[in-house]
Amino acid sequence: MTIKLLTIGKTDNKNIQSLIDDYTKRLGFYIKFSMEIIPDLKKVKHLSEAQQKQKEGELILGKLSPTDILVLLDENGKQMDSVGFSGYLQKHMNSGIKQLVLVIGGPYGFSQDVYSKAHGKISLSKMTFSHQMVRIFIIEQLYRGFTILRNEPYHHR
Repeated sequence: MTIKLLTIGKTDNKNIQSLIDDYTKRLGFYIKFSMEIIPDLKKVKHLSEAQQKQKEGELILGKLSPTDILVLLDENGKQMDSVGFSGYLQKHMNSGIKQLVLVIGGPYGFSQDVYSKAHGKISLSKMTFSHQMVRIFIIEQLYRGFTILRNEPYHHR
């Protein structure tokens, strides 16, 4: 299994990007991982929220292959602790899927088309975080999940 993280918009904070790079490198010891950035939409001030979600949704869906398992990072998704998330990862690996695609949407969330293609939703917290911070959090949780699966000391129970 490979894991791909799709995000809308680039990370412009060098400190955040440094942490993303660090955890991406660490994660690479456990699984093939990639992060793909979908550029921010241009000329959005003339678009409604629904139009912006629709356009971003088309870009997201265009990055998927038919066998991908799509999971959205969404405020209304399932919340798990880190051990539960590691079990979630193990379940997907055991199922024989080729690629798990996690998506961080744009500022207004996801279009209905994206929701209808999704195989699940995960919430990192009831709190709201910047999209740039969510990148660090999910990559770190992926790394933590794999250290839990290997009984390594990074995660103390």
